[in-house]
Amino acid sequence: MKRFAMLATALATPAIAAPLADLAAIDRSVTLFAGAEIGQPGGAALPVDRRLRLEACAAPLALAWYGVRRDTVLVHCPTTGWRVFVPLQSSTAGPQSAAAVARGDAVSVTIHGPGFAVSQPGEALEAGPIGAWIKVRGVASNAAPLRAQVIRPGLVGIELP
Repeated sequence: MKRFAMLATALATPAIAAPLADLAAIDRSVTLFAGAEIGQPGGAALPVDRRLRLEACAAPLALAWYGVRRDTVLVHCPTTGWRVFVPLQSSTAGPQSAAAVARGDAVSVTIHGPGFAVSQPGEALEAGPIGAWIKVRGVASNAAPLRAQVIRPGLVGIELP
């Protein structure tokens, strides 16, 4: 009987609510990471769902690209373990955006990161305006296609962390 009374007391006691993560701060972090505002090409498609109830993160958020297309940002809290996937607004806009690179164009593919940059000639496998992520392939016969961002006509790039 004593156990039953303790169990009933435990069930009747409300759980102490842990502080919740600031969802607007997650939006700001994604904006800084992606380099574009919410709703803009390359930025988050929508704000993080305000119905989410995530435990506050005691450490800085970890952000990374999710997938090879770089069209989703993974936001991760290393202390609590939650993860949020934030889809980005497509960089390919409607007809008002003229393609800076056309399919079949010769392009220079630049891969750069902190303290280095390498370039090689390539071919655009898709058309796209500045800022769009398109498929490209190096000129070597066995080169695998990859996705790179259009920087300007004739130049596409991939930034590594």
